Amino acid sequence: MKIYIHEKENWTDFTWNYKKVMIKLGEVRNLQGRLFGKMESLGFDLQNEAILNTLTLDVIKSSEIEGEFLDIEQVRSSIARRLGINIAGVVESDRHIEGIVEMMLDATQNYSLPLTKERLFGWHAALFPSGWNKLYKITVADWRKDTTGPMQVVSGPMGKEKVHYQAPDSERIESEMNRFLNWFENEHELDLVLKAAIAHLWFVTIHPFDDGNGRITRAITDMILAKSDKSIRRFYSMSAQIRIERKHYYEKLEKTQKGSSDITEWILWFLQCLINAIESTEKTSSKILHKAEFWKNHSTTILNDRQQKIINILLDGFDGKLTTSKWAKINKCSQDTALRDIQDLIKKDILQKEASGGRSTNYELKQMTSDNL
Repeated sequence: MKIYIHEKENWTDFTWNYKKVMIKLGEVRNLQGRLFGKMESLGFDLQNEAILNTLTLDVIKSSEIEGEFLDIEQVRSSIARRLGINIAGVVESDRHIEGIVEMMLDATQNYSLPLTKERLFGWHAALFPSGWNKLYKITVADWRKDTTGPMQVVSGPMGKEKVHYQAPDSERIESEMNRFLNWFENEHELDLVLKAAIAHLWFVTIHPFDDGNGRITRAITDMILAKSDKSIRRFYSMSAQIRIERKHYYEKLEKTQKGSSDITEWILWFLQCLINAIESTEKTSSKILHKAEFWKNHSTTILNDRQQKIINILLDGFDGKLTTSKWAKINKCSQDTALRDIQDLIKKDILQKEASGGRSTNYELKQMTSDNL
């Protein structure tokens, strides 16, 4: 009995409901244009900040989907170094993180270059520089060999595993990938956002590597989306949104991989996920614009380094309540100094006491209004 889509003849002759897809695709294209228009209004430094935030999020969340949690400062520093963006507090990054960043930047910054077998092998080698994934040695920079059995996606405890998906046998990979890469390079009629949805499904269904298939799939997706934006500047993260919608993502993927070549539902899900990613970025960009407006209106306000540091933290979204003790800890100063800094900002109409009260006094940024802009 044929369970999976790849077991069917001509399985990549994908079809979809044109009308439904075009309506949703139009919504995506409108949002893309609006977002890039808004970002164009930002100055060079703020654009770089937005790009750095997006790319860092993309790397972090793509790895989190696979259950791997990276050091955010190492990722951020690695990206900043490679893009020539000056940031404070640069740290050294380990070889593994450098490899992940290298793959993602190659995909998005060199989106116009051909996608070849050699390029994919280079990405795979960058992901696994030691040739190991934790305790397991894997085939690196080559297609999987299935020496220990078929490639399966499973969940559940040992002995009670549930098989969600079984990939094509390893002997089929070369021909399947040749077909995919030929389509990737020679399909020029499809809208590129639609092409990204199809490429994502197609590649992850072949599952050509021992490990890293998900991250490479998302790199390919980002590559096509960068091409669709005609820009190396990344302002939204599909990986971050997939991380949020991970449960639905796997459910939709499993259903599609066990279905027919009519992939309407998959495409509609992908497009809605992309819409959610762009809308999420629009909220983030509003925060960046607010930050820019704040510093524009306080360009002549005399502030010390400690005050500038805390204000930036508050503008970026401080986690928790700001107290004198937290101020002192962050700035490595005495609580007396912290209190003087805070009182000075209150006098300058920048900080105010929170109305909630409580055992300790908390402080927050005073909301900007038409009177103090």
